[in-house]
Amino acid sequence: MKQEDVQFYGKFAPKLEEIRDMLLREIQAMLDSISTDSETAPAEHIKCRVKGADSLKEKLRRTGLEETPEGGLRGLSDLVGARVVTHFIGDIYTVLELIQHNENWRVKRVKDYIANAKPNGYRSLHIIITLPFGVGGIETIDAEIQLRTIAMDCWASLEHQLKYKKAVRSTALIVEELKRCADEMASTDLSMQTIRDLIKKG
Repeated sequence: MKQEDVQFYGKFAPKLEEIRDMLLREIQAMLDSISTDSETAPAEHIKCRVKGADSLKEKLRRTGLEETPEGGLRGLSDLVGARVVTHFIGDIYTVLELIQHNENWRVKRVKDYIANAKPNGYRSLHIIITLPFGVGGIETIDAEIQLRTIAMDCWASLEHQLKYKKAVRSTALIVEELKRCADEMASTDLSMQTIRDLIKKG
C-alpha cells in the first residue's frame, strides 16, 4: 500500500494488507493443486490489491456512504480484491469451484457476467467472499475475486481507460465499437475453448 493509503486506513491497514497477502497465497495454492507445470496452469496471472484511498473515497461518495475507512469496510465488498486471469473460459469455472470449497472464507455471492454479459459487453465472473477481520469492532469484511480470460481482461482494461479519460470525442462510436469488440472476443474465447477440448480428447 502507498503511504497515503496506509495513513487513511490507519489501524485497519495492517489487517487489510494481511488479508490481501493471504488471498494471494490461497489462490496460488489452489491453482498449484490442479497443475503440474506451466503448460497445465489454469491462470495467466493473479493480482491482489487493497483499494487506494482516493478510489475508495470516490466510490463512497457515489454510493452515499460515509467517507471513512469504516464506511468502506462495512458498506463495500471490494475493499480488498483479487483478479485471476485465465487462459480459457473453462478454467474460470474450475477456479470458481476451488474457491467455493476453500475453508478460509464463506462465499456470499457469485455474479456471472460471462453467462449474462453487461449491456456494454463487459464479461467477468465476480465472487464475493466473507472473511474474518476482528479489528476496531468490525468482525468480518467482504472481499471480491474476479475471474476473467486474457481477452476479457484486455477488453476491461481498455474500457476502464476510456471511461476515466477526460474529453473523449465520439463517445457513442467508442461505446458501440467496444460492444462489438466484446462480442467478437467472447466468440473467440468460445472457439479457443472448443479447440482446447478437441486437443484434450486427442
